[in-house]
Amino acid sequence: MASMTGGQQMGRGSMEKHQLERHRSIRKNARIVSHFSPDPKYNPSEIRKKYEGYTSPASKEREEQVKFKFTNPETPGYVGFANLPNQVHRKSVKKGFEFTLMVAGESGLGKSTLVNSLFLTDLYPERCIPPAADKITQTVKIDASTVEIEERGVKLRLTVVDTPGYGDAINCSDCYKPIIQYIDDQFERYLHDESGLNRRHIVDNRVHSCFYFISSQGHGLKPLDIEFMKALHNKVNIVPVLSKADSLTMPEVKRLKRRILEEIAAHEIQIYQLPDADEDEDEEFKEQTRCLKESIPFAVVGSTQMIEVKGKKVRGRLYPWGVVEVENPDHCDFLKLRTMLITHMQDLQEVTHDLHYENFRARRLQSKDGEPANVSVDSGSNNRALQEKEAELQRMQEMVQQMQAQIKAQSKSSPTGSKVVSHQI
Repeated sequence: MASMTGGQQMGRGSMEKHQLERHRSIRKNARIVSHFSPDPKYNPSEIRKKYEGYTSPASKEREEQVKFKFTNPETPGYVGFANLPNQVHRKSVKKGFEFTLMVAGESGLGKSTLVNSLFLTDLYPERCIPPAADKITQTVKIDASTVEIEERGVKLRLTVVDTPGYGDAINCSDCYKPIIQYIDDQFERYLHDESGLNRRHIVDNRVHSCFYFISSQGHGLKPLDIEFMKALHNKVNIVPVLSKADSLTMPEVKRLKRRILEEIAAHEIQIYQLPDADEDEDEEFKEQTRCLKESIPFAVVGSTQMIEVKGKKVRGRLYPWGVVEVENPDHCDFLKLRTMLITHMQDLQEVTHDLHYENFRARRLQSKDGEPANVSVDSGSNNRALQEKEAELQRMQEMVQQMQAQIKAQSKSSPTGSKVVSHQI
């Protein structure tokens, strides 16, 4: 190999020297960069400290949903079916209630005023009273007004059926026939809906109760009153009401009530009878039921006017000699009538469905070509049917009590577990 010249040796030495200086500068710069402190904004450890313990809203919601835990009740022998009435209560409140009330009687007896006083509403804001000349040929009309009432979260669909023109004409022999036709039409409509394909949303427009107003200016029942109640007592629950009782003294009210009840019994008119209180009811409810039964027919006074009495606003009627308070039980039976309607509203619906509607349905099924048959239902058979139903309900209640007693006895004998008791009904 030929030896390198002096110029080549000098070029190679300068190249190595340049590379050595370059490596030294790189190592120096690396040492300088290592002395700088990192930015906390981009430091992973600082970021972890900042967001430590943070949870998103979605994860919080999931944690709240899983807070509830199913636990075994500590009470021995407890299964949980005692909570079934609460389920029925929630479902009933959510669905709401329906009730149809009919008011019948001669004009001027205070029917509209009493209804407005009962439900604290104005059902007839645009009513006009026809003159006497128009009443000569006027026929009975059926005026149904529906209003939605809500009280403490409970909704009531109230339908009030008024009968303007009843008893106003000269010849009133057939004035109650449109009322009978309306009641039968509602039964027919309910039967048609019940027999249809869609039975989930059936609107119940059947008349559950009829307040029949009796004038306090007579000496008892008029022939028209007797004919009306005899024609309708097998179709609707009739509640006799003695109107404008503030025109009578208390002894006169008692005498007139006794006379009306005697005439009702003499003509075998079946008015609505309040059910007897059960033996397990408290004494207060039993006494209330007894007072309500003794107050039939209810002597009422209606008014929507607010009057100040001894610094308190009350609804009543102002006279020169004093004030008649509507909601004072010492003045009239308005409070008793409202209590009867509210506390026995369910019973009125059950009697309508189990007795009056079933009678109509039986006559309808026995008819030919779809026309109602003239089949009169014996009142004695109706009473027997009700008695048999009450006896069956009493027997079922006794069986339920026996089952509860056996469950309690078994839970005491075996506190660690519960046994299933089966009964054949």
